[in-house]
Amino acid sequence: MSNARPALRRPEARLALALALAVAAAVFVAVFLFGRANTPDYTATLFGRAGADALRLKAQLATAVLAIAALQLLLALWMYGRLPGVRRVPGPVPIAHRIGGVVLFALTVPIAVHCVQAYGVQLTGSRVAVHSIAGCFLYGAFAAKVLLVQSRRLPGWALPLAGGALVVVVVVLWYTSALWHFNGNSVTVLSLGYRHVPPGWM
Repeated sequence: MSNARPALRRPEARLALALALAVAAAVFVAVFLFGRANTPDYTATLFGRAGADALRLKAQLATAVLAIAALQLLLALWMYGRLPGVRRVPGPVPIAHRIGGVVLFALTVPIAVHCVQAYGVQLTGSRVAVHSIAGCFLYGAFAAKVLLVQSRRLPGWALPLAGGALVVVVVVLWYTSALWHFNGNSVTVLSLGYRHVPPGWM
């Protein structure tokens, strides 16, 4: 019976994974197409700030998102027993991880709204293209992770992989926007082509 049970669960696990991937792809495509169809409004504001002030605030918010993502990674490693020398997982750790995920998502929303309103999804220049595609991927990954968290039929690697993908995409987004802003409109490797879009694009 013990050997048969995992075999019975494999099709269900494949279905859950396929559903999560399908939802992630659908969200990615929806955000991408919406951003491409949007007419950029370079005067769009972020919490009442426009121009350089909006870019500065957006860079600060993106840095806060990066810090929370790093904390989420630390908490996840703690929960999975991957922190060296740490064996016990206190009850507040999973709760803090869930709260951190909600806060992280909430902080990305005003950033994304401003990006879509002001610039849409643009593919001109390597940095801009990577940033735009990563932004679309972020919400697809969020949607997939929400579904995976609800499932009890998945292999043990599925949820850590989804969480790790989110952390990676947050790093990519920060690198191609906040770091670019703080570093005088330049980042290694991906600076090529940034002058082909409006000054201050983020």
